[in-house]
Amino acid sequence: MSQSAFTRRPFDQRSAALVEHVEQRLASLLDGQDQLSQAMQYSVFNGGKRLRPLLVHATGELLEIDPVLLDPAACAVELIHCYSLVHDDLPAMDDDALRRGRPTTHLQFDEATAILAGDALQALAFEILASDPDLGQHPAAGMDMIKILTQACGARGMAGGQALDLQLEGQRPDRDALEHMFRLKTGALIRASVMMPAALADQLDPAASAALSRFADQVGLAFQICDDLLDIEGETAVIGKTVGSDQAHDKATWPALFGIEAARERISELADDALANLSLLDGNAGALLWLTDRLLNRDR
Repeated sequence: MSQSAFTRRPFDQRSAALVEHVEQRLASLLDGQDQLSQAMQYSVFNGGKRLRPLLVHATGELLEIDPVLLDPAACAVELIHCYSLVHDDLPAMDDDALRRGRPTTHLQFDEATAILAGDALQALAFEILASDPDLGQHPAAGMDMIKILTQACGARGMAGGQALDLQLEGQRPDRDALEHMFRLKTGALIRASVMMPAALADQLDPAASAALSRFADQVGLAFQICDDLLDIEGETAVIGKTVGSDQAHDKATWPALFGIEAARERISELADDALANLSLLDGNAGALLWLTDRLLNRDR
């Protein structure tokens, strides 16, 4: 089937093929046989839904970006996500035993190997963005994408959010403090998944960029509140990690602090605001609409 015929199909009918495509790209990057390489492969190929790579491609579709230029960002953001899960599961962090239904990387291998696997996955993500030949023909956009992803996973993003998460254990922060932590820990990488494709859109005006950023921010926050609900209402066999781990670690979560029904209402409020901002953008938003529904109405 031609590329044009493929892209005319609804995004829900193409998402599985896109996930397979990303998996193939990742497999070509992670083909070593030593123990560290095996730990990296184990951490990446463990049943992940590849929601962030799908966000990259869905945003690129809205902005009419060549899919070939989106592949580096799709792979890079997924590698950062996988590295973060490896480190989050460590005994010094969340001390989890299950990830996507399998033993966490530090239990399958050992703690030192898990730390190094996470480090190597993070480095590989930036190597992809810096060395991809197609993206290299757009050096300014490539540098912007590296900057976006670096900020998303650093002290002003995911790492900073994880630090706040640990500091808030056993505490009862107010809503603003809790949501600030969520926007860093989870939302920053979701925002990067949306804003990296925007770096390739030469004609995107500041107002459109701001609307897209607001859309991503609200989806990222709602996504984390959904995770909090799943930790209470989900099933271990379905969500792939131990239900109740947040409560066991006395984590600050939205439903624990403000109630389950209030959490559902907050998700709905955030989703409405996200979609309102998406409606301000020109282009085909069908892929992002479908994916937003999948992100915020899931059982795992």
